[in-house]
Amino acid sequence: MLYIFDLGNVIIDIDFKRALAVWSNLSGTPLAALIPKSSLKEIVEKHEYGQISDTEFAERMCDEMEVSLSFEQFVEGWNAIFIGVRQEVIEIMNRLRAEGHRVVVLSNTNRLHIDYCSVHYPEIAVSADFLYLSHELGMRKPNLDIFNYVLAAESMAAEQAIFFDDLLENVEAAKKLGINAIHVADRSVIPDDFKSHDFSLPSKN
Repeated sequence: MLYIFDLGNVIIDIDFKRALAVWSNLSGTPLAALIPKSSLKEIVEKHEYGQISDTEFAERMCDEMEVSLSFEQFVEGWNAIFIGVRQEVIEIMNRLRAEGHRVVVLSNTNRLHIDYCSVHYPEIAVSADFLYLSHELGMRKPNLDIFNYVLAAESMAAEQAIFFDDLLENVEAAKKLGINAIHVADRSVIPDDFKSHDFSLPSKN
């Protein structure tokens, strides 16, 4: 089987409000004035597609929020979204690999976040066979092309894959291809899903 795990709020807890709090503190701008505008979504997506550089991303975000930050200050806030790894999920990933299953990460992300995670949360990459990252692939969820890419790269059929994601739109997209997709609405979903999985049994693959 191929197990596909999203990153944010699946393997690691994140909260984008934490970034706003840091930017507010560093810039002296009231937090209420930094509430994200709808146009920020487009900039973030371009960054996740790898269409704009880190510096351009920081400049455009600061311009939209009308805040003055150095690149280093922006990055400090941008990486403040990370709270901590869900160790119970890391353990499940490792046990699945020990059984002989293929375990990968599929994330809409960017180089700044991945560089940060590689230093502060190295267990994520260690626990996965491969990381499929939107900014490297030039594709992002919920577009079907990124799911098809992963299936092809892993030489797996859709019915051989199980996908975990915290966003319902990504789950629904995966289901359209026949992937067994599970909505991770809270941190109990994945541990509960594996309660009936007997890790003591050898893999049937």
